[in-house]
Amino acid sequence: MRVTDPSVLDDVVARLPTGWRPRPRALVDHLVSFVVGGDSGAVRRFHLLYANAHRLVRTTERHEALAVLENHLTQAVAEMAPQRLFVHAGVVGWNGQAILVPGASHAGKSTLVAALLAAGATYYSDEYAVLDRQGRVHAFPRPLQLRDACEVATSVEPEQLGGRRGVRPLPVGLVAVARYDEGARWRPQRLTPGRALLELLSNTIVARSHPSAAMATLKRVVSRASSFKGRRGEAGETAAWLLEAVG
Repeated sequence: MRVTDPSVLDDVVARLPTGWRPRPRALVDHLVSFVVGGDSGAVRRFHLLYANAHRLVRTTERHEALAVLENHLTQAVAEMAPQRLFVHAGVVGWNGQAILVPGASHAGKSTLVAALLAAGATYYSDEYAVLDRQGRVHAFPRPLQLRDACEVATSVEPEQLGGRRGVRPLPVGLVAVARYDEGARWRPQRLTPGRALLELLSNTIVARSHPSAAMATLKRVVSRASSFKGRRGEAGETAAWLLEAVG
């Protein structure tokens, strides 16, 4: 990660992926460059963001460039992590097992995770289930991104919701495909391991680039976990059902 203006470093560091560490090496696998713009007399220069030689964004808004930066860095880690499989999912811990809620952005994962934390679950992630080769989930504890009715996101720490952060990896005890649908009642159908695997695979970052490795890990998950799918309405009701299902 390099920048043209050191004054932006604090903002950049705040958006680095969970678990980052500085390294002294000059050689890197992936180079991200932030050309800082802004007003300079009568000239307004664009903020530019590059991944290697590919331009990601050109904007006059610094906050927009930083948001693209954060999303890109997280995506890059998910694609390049050699020992982990990243699945779009909210994750909490309960009674020594993980509850995994797969789904794309804006599917209601964060709201359901927040309700699970309020009910006493332990926070692992609201965006990625990070799986090792044994199918255990590791924490990826970025702040929750909770959206209001206008789709404006606010970062919320799990402690603000009464939750605590998970530390040790957990086996997956329950997979719940629970997309939000206003007014719906949570009456899920049980999924076979095969259908559950397909649901997880459709939300896996490297499903196309490394399908064999993804399938091997996901098979370990669905062979041990109970899996359900349905439309949910109010998050609190669904959260209570999920916690009871894990036992």
